[in-house]
Amino acid sequence: MDTSTQVKKYDVVVIGGGIVGSSVAYFLLQAAPHLSVCVVEPDSTYEFASALRSSGGCRVQFTGEENIAMSLFSLDFIRHFEERMATAKQPVHVDWVEGGYLFIVPPEHAAQLEKNVAVQRAQGCTVDLLSPGELKSRFPAMYVDDLGAGAHTPHDGWCDPNGLLWGFRRKAVELGAVYVAARVTGARCDAAKAVAVELDNGASLAAEAFVNATGAWSGDVAKLFGMHLPISPVRRFEHYFTPGSHVGHLPYVKDMSRLAFRSEGKGYSGGLVDGSAVRGYNFEVDHDYFENVVWPAVAHRFPAFEAAKCHRTWSGLYEVNELDGNPVIGAWNSRLPNLYTVAGFSGHGMMHAPAAGRGIAELVVHGRYQTIDLARLGYERVERNEPYPEKGIL
Repeated sequence: MDTSTQVKKYDVVVIGGGIVGSSVAYFLLQAAPHLSVCVVEPDSTYEFASALRSSGGCRVQFTGEENIAMSLFSLDFIRHFEERMATAKQPVHVDWVEGGYLFIVPPEHAAQLEKNVAVQRAQGCTVDLLSPGELKSRFPAMYVDDLGAGAHTPHDGWCDPNGLLWGFRRKAVELGAVYVAARVTGARCDAAKAVAVELDNGASLAAEAFVNATGAWSGDVAKLFGMHLPISPVRRFEHYFTPGSHVGHLPYVKDMSRLAFRSEGKGYSGGLVDGSAVRGYNFEVDHDYFENVVWPAVAHRFPAFEAAKCHRTWSGLYEVNELDGNPVIGAWNSRLPNLYTVAGFSGHGMMHAPAAGRGIAELVVHGRYQTIDLARLGYERVERNEPYPEKGIL
């Protein structure tokens, strides 16, 4: 059969089968089991999937009402993932660790951190606001003399992104989703809606609705539909390292320089994001980055890391929304209202995947949000050039 003339029709085509896209597929079929859902994912090994190259952190420490609400739902969903998402044929393991998050700031930012904590507590989050002395008491290995305050959320934590991704994917397939191993190379649209996408194997997929969930690649996929989406791929590094002397268990520690690391087995996993890095699909590893950038920062904060040893470094991509560092979630209402975007999480895709997937499913099935109102994260703010007002440490 000549695949160039082959056109298959589905109710929904989800472009991108990573954690976010597979979450969309799962929640679509939970909400409407009768739907035909196709997920287009070019690489079933997920070799370059951003979430699988991350450290799997999940936190409530945001200030935007929508971000906090998405965190609260997603954290609960991930905590109970293994019991909810096992298939008839296979269990699922996400290895949830409730290790906590700790944001630390210098004195000049302590007042803002206190305001952030008040917002989080108002939405039901458990947050301890700690003075430098309290930080030292709770985390004795930490240097605190240049700090003004810290916010500790004990119920945050981290999980195995690979288990989460495959748990969503296998459950979506059990519910009826069809995964196609191909890459979207083109799109056909009429005056009012998206009609079909073309694949690199010569086939075409028509649908009533399309979802762009391609993460770091979402800006390029949006261009196929004639849509400007200010999302860029940015290389980041993750490192596994050990200290020279005892530090003990640490939560996920984050500071304003974007240093972020946590306990992992007998060592620690994390890095320091360079927000000014050249944009592009670059997976090369700079093996000097830990020594030149991360080590000085981590050794300053925890002197026991003065003799740190880096055992492994790997790279991955952030899908950075250049407008405001927050996701675009919603339909392109002004041009192609059946084209939905769920991308641009800027490092928070895994932690918000359950809530974002449910949100897109609600829009597609019901035409409106039914749980968390994510309208402020819609594409309209991109069209208006109005950043989402998130004051949390990103």
